[in-house]
Amino acid sequence: MSALSFTRNDRPTLGVEIELQLVNAQTLDLSPSIHAVLGALPEHLTAQVKPELMQSYLEINTGICSTVADVREDLSGVLRQLEPIAGSLGLRLLWAGTHPFASWRRQQITVNDRYYKLVELMQDVARRLVTFGLHVHVGVESGDKAVMICDRMLRHLPLLLALSANSPFWESRPTGLQSNRSKIMEMLPTAGLPHQMRNWSEYVWLIAHLQHTGFINTIREIWWDIRPHHNFGTVEIRICDMPANLEQVLAITALVQCLVVAISDQIDQGTYLSEYHPMIVQQNKWRATRYGAQAQLVDSDDYKQHSVQHTTDHLVERLLPTAEMLGCVRELESVRALPSNTGAEQQERIYEETHSRHEVVRRMLDENPFT
Repeated sequence: MSALSFTRNDRPTLGVEIELQLVNAQTLDLSPSIHAVLGALPEHLTAQVKPELMQSYLEINTGICSTVADVREDLSGVLRQLEPIAGSLGLRLLWAGTHPFASWRRQQITVNDRYYKLVELMQDVARRLVTFGLHVHVGVESGDKAVMICDRMLRHLPLLLALSANSPFWESRPTGLQSNRSKIMEMLPTAGLPHQMRNWSEYVWLIAHLQHTGFINTIREIWWDIRPHHNFGTVEIRICDMPANLEQVLAITALVQCLVVAISDQIDQGTYLSEYHPMIVQQNKWRATRYGAQAQLVDSDDYKQHSVQHTTDHLVERLLPTAEMLGCVRELESVRALPSNTGAEQQERIYEETHSRHEVVRRMLDENPFT
């Protein structure tokens, strides 16, 4: 493998990827219809709407955006065209981290050599990946900066998971977890929380070692919760479940952009990184996985437990000057409302009222329009 070259970004550009489920409008089950959707797309959308591992979902990628408002315009423009296409095929687009009653055993792999090789290598670990997430890229200047930001962002990842938690059901049953998706992803050998790394050189050495020893075939098989992306020149945050609607996606995108920029500024100013124990991050991720927005998260500065709402409000206050600079104050402020209305909490409320997982899907579709 040739040495990885990091593409420099002089601005904190944004790129957002959302994974949406294709469900049959009548049965509300997952539908292996990606090839029909792709075949119906106008040519100008083919660069932004992509297939994924399973035929029952798709990924929408934004272009390179400067602001959260640009992300809104980009995603809204694609969705306004995509939803009627899906509707004409008898499909609807579901925003959630897992499907409430579909079985992974019935899903079909997308026709793609890379996906077939992945399933051959991973077997049922890959076949179980009927999960859907939000990925947010933020541009940074260098590989060393990206690695340092990944390290300092670790303590914030459990909060991002708690705020996006939207996968309480699996295989037609409540799991007791707010984010079952995160546990399914952790079955992959190169997923979950990354190890701490000191610099870009160490990251490049690690990737080369994993490839030379046959542990991975390509760098694309690194599925950490956060990672540098050398081609895009970004820090990519991957821990989030697919939130319940576009407004929640934009709120989390604003929080991520503000965090990355604030941490980048701290690095430039020579701010010392106070010590934190990786086990605290791991503990908090479990709490976010289990309890979602009702978790008590341990602060890595005072080692006391605080509610997700308290942690969110404190972080938003701290990041408001950064949000003013980036032009996303409204979206950052909306993060405060997430703890009381995550997708997981919406799903569980509907299930308590109806005792029907089909109704969970139906009402999540009806109550969370993208506009």
